Amino acid sequence: MKKNFVSNSTESTRMFKSNFLEGLSKVPFYIPLIVYIPIIGYMIWRSFINEDMTFLHFTMAFFSGLGVWTLVEYVLHRFVFHFHPQSSWGKRIHFIFHGVHHDYPNDAKRLVMPPSASLPLAALFFFLFRSFISDYLLYASFAGFIFGYLIYDMMHYALHHYNFKSGLGLKMKKHHMLHHYSDETKGYGVSSAVWDKIFKTNFSRK
Repeated sequence: MKKNFVSNSTESTRMFKSNFLEGLSKVPFYIPLIVYIPIIGYMIWRSFINEDMTFLHFTMAFFSGLGVWTLVEYVLHRFVFHFHPQSSWGKRIHFIFHGVHHDYPNDAKRLVMPPSASLPLAALFFFLFRSFISDYLLYASFAGFIFGYLIYDMMHYALHHYNFKSGLGLKMKKHHMLHHYSDETKGYGVSSAVWDKIFKTNFSRK
């Protein structure tokens, strides 16, 4: 495979002079679970208690939100995280958001998104959801969306640090490792390869 990374160490370069900002950029893998599981629980509670949803409607809305996440994951990874700006400040922002991960792909504390970045994004998507759907569907679908995000974060960490032996985990690990070490213009899906297949950015079986 191509040597298109700086180091496979579990630690990476310093990104900020400020100790405070540097600390915010490093996150143990379990932090998103602590932050977002209560939010998901609250959304589920609102769905059944405040909106009086039926279980069928909840299930349909939840999995619709989960499906939306898989597409958002693909779009963000392909068109935002892999956008390569030409300006020096743009390159700096790109490095902070995603470039550092490709240079140091196994940095254990830069594999999940810090809440300082993910919470504002979550708030933005919540209001986007609210603009297009009723409150009856909002909380259930957003719970599914956030659940999808958690799967993505946990899967991303596992793909880099867990030794899968078989099954879907091994298949997705190979898919993601090819993205890192062979061709970063393919394999944008982390928790799912469905959109790579649909948009023809999957890796050839050859």
